[in-house]
Amino acid sequence: MTNLVWWLLATAEAAALIAVAPRLWRAARGAQRLVAGGDDDAVVISVVIPARDEAARLAECLSPLRDAPGVLEVIVVDDESTDATAAIAEQHGALVVRGAALPPGWVGKAWALQQGLAAARGDVVVTLDADARPTAQLPNAIRRALMQSGAHFATVAPRFRCRSHLGRWLHAAMLTSLVYRHGAGARVARRDAVANGQCMVFRRIDALRDEWFTAVRSSTIEDVALVRWLVSSGKRVEMFDGRDLLVVEMFESFSDTWRGWGRSLALNSVESPRRQLSGLATSALTLVMPLWLAMVALVMRPEATAPSSITPSVAVLSVVTLMLVALRIGTLVGTRRAYEAGGLGYWLSPFADLLAWVVVARGTFAPSRQWRGRTY
Repeated sequence: MTNLVWWLLATAEAAALIAVAPRLWRAARGAQRLVAGGDDDAVVISVVIPARDEAARLAECLSPLRDAPGVLEVIVVDDESTDATAAIAEQHGALVVRGAALPPGWVGKAWALQQGLAAARGDVVVTLDADARPTAQLPNAIRRALMQSGAHFATVAPRFRCRSHLGRWLHAAMLTSLVYRHGAGARVARRDAVANGQCMVFRRIDALRDEWFTAVRSSTIEDVALVRWLVSSGKRVEMFDGRDLLVVEMFESFSDTWRGWGRSLALNSVESPRRQLSGLATSALTLVMPLWLAMVALVMRPEATAPSSITPSVAVLSVVTLMLVALRIGTLVGTRRAYEAGGLGYWLSPFADLLAWVVVARGTFAPSRQWRGRTY
């Protein structure tokens, strides 16, 4: 019976490895890296920032955009804020659009983006979240990359700023979960792709003509929903590597990371139950189990690992487990470039893979329906 269990574990791990390997390969190849500079042309940019109670974070997002090359206007959609969001936006030269009440069937951010799009005058629209810290060169670099790539829509992978070591520990494990489940960071989006809604770019006429945000109006994860809808419609969608031009400070602490990203990490509103369960099983077998099996093997009695005591099933399981541990270390080295700082918290993040898995499981079976004071 024990031998059968080892064979089953080895087979399950090998199957999971085969499933995740193509995603890791796509992610490892990376995306087109954004480069500052270059000549401007007649195309002008509207920057749209949806904001709801963002007085504490908005100024740092807006400051670099004043007189940014190629930017015609910066529009802040004040989504019924109860703080000084609108006043801070005006102080930094932004055009403030006072958000209308949320219509039935709409989610807050999608509605704010729809209103910003309606107000925009630029040929190209760049959207930013209030926690984005762009350089002045970012909008024009994204615009140029979009035009050169031939993509209809793109999101930008930033460099993450995590001030808390514990927050970085958990955040890095959560990011790795997306890499293993969806190939996060790959250049060209597929139907199971993820996206970064903190920074998006597209041609205004395309979004208006095909009513993009109306198509994803009911999704609480509008960026992923939009990418998948566009891909299914035959549109080319890409992700650009913006780590040199964009920093994002999502969460300040471990608890903020747990609550904030935990709300959406399972992709509950865009993934079918079958795909969610498949992702849970795959990440358990490729992220959580190998590390702990390797640790158990290290503390076992020496005689238990003698060649005479190792059965074929244990040998196969050991080989697959070591391959998965090696892949996890390789992924850890690869995703380091996505963080402004490393440190002990980052390099020990594989030990947070179990917690990240718990977050995904919680989002799968008991998803949160509340965000920014609203219940959906």
